[in-house]
Amino acid sequence: MRTNMWMALALMIGAGLLAGGAAQAQPPTPTPPPEYGAPINNEQAKEAAIAAIAEARKNGWRMAIAVVDPGGYLVYFEKIDGTQNASVALAQAKARTSALYRRPSKVFSDQFSAGNTGFMSFPNEARPIASEGGIPIVVNGRLIGAIGASGGTGQQDSIVAMAGASAVR
Repeated sequence: MRTNMWMALALMIGAGLLAGGAAQAQPPTPTPPPEYGAPINNEQAKEAAIAAIAEARKNGWRMAIAVVDPGGYLVYFEKIDGTQNASVALAQAKARTSALYRRPSKVFSDQFSAGNTGFMSFPNEARPIASEGGIPIVVNGRLIGAIGASGGTGQQDSIVAMAGASAVR
């Protein structure tokens, strides 16, 4: 009987500690997306595409690369010979999603995988693509455009797009 009482007391103390610890834990505050800046120019867009194409070729990946301005409008496009035709539209959609929503397109892929499909009801002109490979291009803390890559796996597309986005100054 006495053992059961001690066990019950220990369980209550343990539950209290867990509850107290949970109450103190705070989720991290999300970083706000960057503000929009002046639109990417042709030279910067080419710089991004050249770096992305170089990364794709280095890995033997056939890719389509699209660079858009903050409004999601195409500024520059390039495609490696032999890239699947569907990648042309996909690269542009990934870049557009990243520019309009000021975040990587992977965010929507993750949301879709988690069962959140609410964004699918957005109007066509604002509907994001739920696929990895779109990355915002940020210079001096301002979003000046975005780059989208398509032709490989989602992870490969993101690697290529990141190489392009990080090359812009």
